[in-house]
Amino acid sequence: MDTDMEEEEGGVDCYADDERKKKATGRRAAPAGNSSPCCMVEKCGTDLTDARRYHRRHKVCETHSKAPVVIVAGLRQRFCQQCSRFHELYEFDETKRSCRRRLAGHNERRRKSTAETTGEGSSCRGVGPQ
Repeated sequence: MDTDMEEEEGGVDCYADDERKKKATGRRAAPAGNSSPCCMVEKCGTDLTDARRYHRRHKVCETHSKAPVVIVAGLRQRFCQQCSRFHELYEFDETKRSCRRRLAGHNERRRKSTAETTGEGSSCRGVGPQ
């Protein structure tokens, strides 16, 4: 049976998306012995089998996805909401949950759309005959 069909019928395979991504990028899948996903934060190991799909996909429990500081790979890090990855603390502004790089892109897009909106409304075109 096709994995897409299994997901539609409710037989969700939490590793199906990972498998497709790894095949597309040429990376190998995790060994078959790794049966249950767990949080990658050191000394956590929370079983993510019953967690939301997002948390299973990114291998982080809900608590640590929102924590200001966690230890991953021996480094003090924080989970970025935009990248869905852990970054070192210096990549964040104060208590923000998105890294500076992603926030800069977000703010740039916001400024661009605001400028276009205000620019169109304050145009002098069509005011009177010239």
